Amino acid sequence: MKVSFLSDKLQEKLAFLNHAVSIRGQLPILSCFLIEAGKGKLHISSTDLEIGITSSIAANVEKEGKVAIPAKNFTDLLSNLENKKITLVQEGEVLNLTGEKVKASFQIMNNEEFPKLYEDEGEMIVSLKPEEIMKYFQRVGFAASSVETSRPALSGVLFDKEKEGVVVVATDSYRLSLQKNVFKTTQSLKKPLVIPSRVIRELMSIKTDGTIKVHVSEKNNQVLFLTQETVLVGRLIEAEYPEYQKIIPNEFSTKTEVGREDLLKAVRIASVFARETANIVRLIIEKSKITVSANSPSVGEDAVEIEAKTTGENNEIAFNAKYLLDILSILDVEEVVFEMNNPLSSGVFKIKGDNSFLHLIMPIRVQG
Repeated sequence: MKVSFLSDKLQEKLAFLNHAVSIRGQLPILSCFLIEAGKGKLHISSTDLEIGITSSIAANVEKEGKVAIPAKNFTDLLSNLENKKITLVQEGEVLNLTGEKVKASFQIMNNEEFPKLYEDEGEMIVSLKPEEIMKYFQRVGFAASSVETSRPALSGVLFDKEKEGVVVVATDSYRLSLQKNVFKTTQSLKKPLVIPSRVIRELMSIKTDGTIKVHVSEKNNQVLFLTQETVLVGRLIEAEYPEYQKIIPNEFSTKTEVGREDLLKAVRIASVFARETANIVRLIIEKSKITVSANSPSVGEDAVEIEAKTTGENNEIAFNAKYLLDILSILDVEEVVFEMNNPLSSGVFKIKGDNSFLHLIMPIRVQG
């Protein structure tokens, strides 16, 4: 291998590539980058067997080749180099790096041990713009379970077909986010897909000015997200997703419209005193206002009143403050609609004027 490139082009890719580098040390090869030079491109790959990433940059390839080298050392060195020409040359079991006033060498590992990220790209089901991914998936992905569970599907994000288009759902059993009409084309989506929420989080980290193509390989049970320079690969979760439709209320006795930012600030203030009492905050809903409060016998109490427009019954409900802060921070809208029936039934947040999204939170039972 002999290849030259500008260091800043690679530096932009390394932070993302490191997200898939294994830090557990079970298999030494998983702590490496696989570096391949060929056809005017330098390709760098990483995988921890759960996800895989490949990125490429333009390069001057004098001799094609493939090597596996320690990812951490390579990243640490490259991150400290100025934007200069870098040359990589393989000599036996060593990869030499040279730049302006810099020389380094890396011991290489057997590249044949590096796992193949995917066998084939599978079938493309949709092409999405980066802003669509950020808008829709950011609203949903955070609600999936982030801890190991006996129900693997809860750590994933469901893609399912509806008449109007594809719906995306995530739940950890305490809250649920649902976004309809993410994309209209459903013909290629032959069955529901459960994509690991980690893959969705990494997807939102991809930087591109072009579209992102979503491919599914049924043969290998994988999902691939492809741009011109990057491929993100994840293994689909083979578990039946909960029947989420059954827990979403069809009717509500209380509906209130409130400024998102006002409610977010009120919950933040109340959460100061909620820390000592299982993070519980209470919402008291009246015709023209919502009172957000928290009470800690050992610390004190506080209450914040904000303007609201309520139809139906006055009501009250208690939630984990973190769940409220999560959804109110993620939504980028001026007003939200909150709907509920009673203190022991789930509460639902929606976007005013947009029926394609909802976020459901299970309440906390409180005394008095």
